[in-house]
Amino acid sequence: MLKFISFGSGSSGNCYLLATPTDALLIDIGVGIRGLKKDFREYGISLSQVHHVLITHDHADHIKSVGSFSHDYNIPVYATRKVHVGINRNYCITQKIAPEMAKILEKDQPVQIGEFLVTPFAVPHDSSDNVGYFIEAEGTNFCIITDAGEVTDQMKIHIQRARHLVIEANHDEEMVMSGPYPKFLQERILSGTGHLSNRACAQAVVDNMSDFLQHIWLCHLSEENNHPELARKTVETMLRSYGVIPGADVQLEVLKRNSPTGPYDLE
Repeated sequence: MLKFISFGSGSSGNCYLLATPTDALLIDIGVGIRGLKKDFREYGISLSQVHHVLITHDHADHIKSVGSFSHDYNIPVYATRKVHVGINRNYCITQKIAPEMAKILEKDQPVQIGEFLVTPFAVPHDSSDNVGYFIEAEGTNFCIITDAGEVTDQMKIHIQRARHLVIEANHDEEMVMSGPYPKFLQERILSGTGHLSNRACAQAVVDNMSDFLQHIWLCHLSEENNHPELARKTVETMLRSYGVIPGADVQLEVLKRNSPTGPYDLE
């Protein structure tokens, strides 16, 4: 059975684990290695069980520890070519990924990585490049979409296929506009290469969810411009307006910003 754990989801650091009984991968390593080791120990997992790393994009909250992790555990790191270039240029990353450990992914090209069939797809964001991942393993699938300025037709295709969906609900638009951020930062967040609002996330889900979607997790919530209950309630209200009952028809949860959420068994 496929297992999922979030070790952090937000601007302070992002990191997600998918594991089969004999293989495991991490999606993004924007959290500290020391804290990640502690969390793994508390779950009874060894970091040596991780055989692959996928990176969505090159912002520090998604890549802070990827070079150190790859170096210390001799783990290959998969990303698009532009993301690898961005990682190498990012001054926040003191330990770079060794060239032989940098594996190139092509968007919309499925690739078998260990026990996981991985399809990267484009997600609009103001980074060097950004992808979501549609991952198949153990007879089920998992889709993650984070740091998305808007919902594209390509993203909709993968939401429609998903049994388990992690999707960004970054902010409440009114909180952004009335908050302390300077205007240029407000405009960045609300732009088509910024972040998905609670309402945009909810609309994307209800417009594209399939009858076999089992679980929705809301990710990458802003600490300043959102609240977990507000994000959950916004999406729940939209689902109910379409006749979808969270807890009965689909599970709806919010991933914690600074601590683990899970584990979950994905069927």
